[in-house]
Amino acid sequence: MAQADGHILTSADRERRSVLDEYGLLPQEPAASPSDSANATAARALNFLVDLAAKLCGVPYSVVNIVTPEHQVQLAAAGLEPGLCAREDSMCAKVFQQGQTTVVPDASADPRFAANPFVTGEIASVRFYASSPLQTSSGFVLGSLCVFSDGPAVISAEQVAMLDVLAAQVVEVLELQHRTLQLQQALEELGRSNRKLAEFAGRVSHDLRIPLTTILGYVELSEDDEDIRPGGPAAMYLQRIGGSGRRMLSVLDEVLSYSQVGGMLRPQPVSLRAAVAAAVSDLGDGFGNTALDCEDSELTADPAQLRTLLQNLLGNAFNYRRPGHDLKVRVYTLADDRGVTLRVSDNGKGIDAADRERVLEPLVRLHRPGDAPGSGLGLATCVRIVRSHGGELSLTETPGGGTTVSALFPKGGPGGSD
Repeated sequence: MAQADGHILTSADRERRSVLDEYGLLPQEPAASPSDSANATAARALNFLVDLAAKLCGVPYSVVNIVTPEHQVQLAAAGLEPGLCAREDSMCAKVFQQGQTTVVPDASADPRFAANPFVTGEIASVRFYASSPLQTSSGFVLGSLCVFSDGPAVISAEQVAMLDVLAAQVVEVLELQHRTLQLQQALEELGRSNRKLAEFAGRVSHDLRIPLTTILGYVELSEDDEDIRPGGPAAMYLQRIGGSGRRMLSVLDEVLSYSQVGGMLRPQPVSLRAAVAAAVSDLGDGFGNTALDCEDSELTADPAQLRTLLQNLLGNAFNYRRPGHDLKVRVYTLADDRGVTLRVSDNGKGIDAADRERVLEPLVRLHRPGDAPGSGLGLATCVRIVRSHGGELSLTETPGGGTTVSALFPKGGPGGSD
C-alpha cells in the first residue's frame, strides 16, 4: 500500500485522491489554503451557500468540508475562517459516507463525537452539529455541508430538508468547477498537440522541400537543354514531372499553413475591404476579372489569419465557378448580439447539402467532373482559423445557386464575452 505523509493509503484512499484531484479539490500542500482548490467564481458561490445554510438553520457557523485520505479541507465557511485539519480530527469524516443527513442536538452527549477535539475544547467546543453529504451523480461522496453551534440546539424537518437542498447546490458548483477544469486541461492538451503538429509539419515540409526543389531545378535545366526536342516524348515527360512536383510543393505549403493555424492570435480591428484587397492580390491577376462586391466594414480578428481565410474562400469561389457563368462574389458582414458574421457568397457550382459538413473536414474533396485540383485543406484551414477566434463556420446555398460561407467572429474574441 502507498504511503502519504505517514498515512498508509488503501486502494479506497487512492481512488478518493484520484477523484478529488480530478475535481481540483486536493490542497497543493498540507498547509495550503482551501482557496487554492477553488476558482474565484466557485468560491463566491460556495460562500453564498454556506452563509445561507447558517441563516436557514439558525446557527452561527456553516462549512463546506472536503474529506481527503489525510485531511479535512474547508472550501468555504460562514462565521469563521476556513481551514484545514487532520482527517482523524474531523467530525464530518466519521459520518459523511453513511448516505444520510446527520443531526446531533448535543455532540458532547453523542458517543461518536464526545471525545472529538472539535467538541472537547481542544480545537473547538461544538455542541449542535448537522451535516448533509456532498454526493455526486456517480454516487461518490466528496465531503459534507455542515452547520453547527457552541450550544445545544434542534432544527425542524423543514430545515433539514433545506440543508439537503443546499448540499445538492454545493455539488452543482463543484461539478461546474470540475467541468471547467476538464475543459482547461483539454485546451492545454490541444495547445500542446497543435504545437507538436506545427513542429512536425515544419520539419517534414523542410525535409521534403529540399529534394523536391532540387528535382524541379533539374527539370527546368533539362527543359532548356537543346538536346530535348520540344513536343517530343522527353519534353512531355519533363512537363509531367514538373507539374507533379509543383503540385506537391503546393500541397506542402497548404499542409504547413493548416498546421500553423490557431497559434498566437493578435486580434485587432481590421478593414474588411483592405483585407479582401490583400487576399485578391495574393491570388494573382486571374481573380482580378471577377465581379467582386465588398462592403466597407470592420471586424476584430487576427489580420494575417483573416487574410488567409479570405484567400482560401475567394480562391475556392474562383476554382469552383459555374461553367458558362461570369463569377460574382459578394463579401459582407452582419452584426448581432453574438458578434460579427463574415459572409462570402458566390454564384458558383455550389455544394450539395449532404456534403456541406463533410467538406469542412481535412483532406476531403468531392472529385466532381470539372473540379479544379486541390489538397482538400482549404476549407479545413478556414474552419481552424474561425474556431481559433472562438467562432464557427458554416456553408449554405446562395439564393439562385452557389455557396455562401458564414464565419462568426464572436464578441470578446476567443472567450466569446465582452
